Amino acid sequence: MEKILVTGGAGFIGRTLCRELLERGHEVRVLDALIDQVHGNGERPADLDPQVELIHADVRNGNAVERALNGVDAVIHLAAEVGVGQSMYEVERYTSVNDVGTAVLFERLIDNPVRRVVTASSMSIYGEGLYRDQDGQIVQDADRGSLRDNQKVWDPVDANGRPLTPVATPEWKRPNLASIYALNKYVQERTTHIMTAPYGMEGVCLRLFNVYGPGQALSNPYTGVLAIFASRLLNGQKPMIFEDGEQRRDFVHVTDVARAFADALHLPQAAGGTFNIGSGNDRSVTEVAQSLAQAMGRNDIEPEIVGKARTGDIRHCFCDTSLAEEKLGFRARQDFGQGLAELAEWVAQQTADDRVAEARAELEARGLVA
Repeated sequence: MEKILVTGGAGFIGRTLCRELLERGHEVRVLDALIDQVHGNGERPADLDPQVELIHADVRNGNAVERALNGVDAVIHLAAEVGVGQSMYEVERYTSVNDVGTAVLFERLIDNPVRRVVTASSMSIYGEGLYRDQDGQIVQDADRGSLRDNQKVWDPVDANGRPLTPVATPEWKRPNLASIYALNKYVQERTTHIMTAPYGMEGVCLRLFNVYGPGQALSNPYTGVLAIFASRLLNGQKPMIFEDGEQRRDFVHVTDVARAFADALHLPQAAGGTFNIGSGNDRSVTEVAQSLAQAMGRNDIEPEIVGKARTGDIRHCFCDTSLAEEKLGFRARQDFGQGLAELAEWVAQQTADDRVAEARAELEARGLVA
């Protein structure tokens, strides 16, 4: 078995991934800055397995990165600032952590090469997902134009004003980088593929769709949408949904994501590849909010449909999983209903500061809500 470095490994996905790696017999070392927005108190998370070696440091700290790479056989790179909306005004912070941090990691890898680096990317790089027009032609660059409050048609249309039909998005779709976060993740992808082969390493990138499950930072208003909804419901508040709530997404459980990373670390056919990781099922955001309310026993709280759009948001994007199935043998196992029940049970034991209204006010003050 190998020693694996997981950057950002004390975070939501990282902690679950560490358990998966330990169960497979690996030694695990984590490099994590333990930032307040995610971890609150900046202390080692209670559910980070005690067998995990933790180096508390920023990924931009070259000396710490070099120390973390000592004796390591492979790297899983999760460290990142996460949040589409926040990235549109915390531009320097996001670009510094995500892009410069990745550059620092790979610069230190030049003199401390490993067998393989697996980097976490995001479905956000696609912008709008893939569509088909009424003539059966594929549309890669669907555009909604300028959005405005309470408009009646939120979906993209073709040049003749006819509605487009969303279809599952495959890896070959051209990127359409609609936010700084999306740009950051694409840079991380390209850096991984550019920097691995010349230095005798292998690179793999996983484009994650909407990851959910126990352990997300409920007090972080820029985390995954299900965690944001859970925080609102836990505090007796309505989940806040932009546009008309009919936008469709793919939700994949964190245990499935952890398994995908652990498999991508070793499968020979994964080397050099970029793969979508999702459930292969799409749901409207309103449907998801209502299902979570039911799982949490809060059927009395209906979501608030805001009727506004945020800069950088997209309408529909859900996962074509066929390449991951072919090359990684990956197929999501967690049933969505069971996953929500598990999430609801965990949330019931937590406390959360509801900062959603504060985050929305921040976006509106900067003109990032249409």
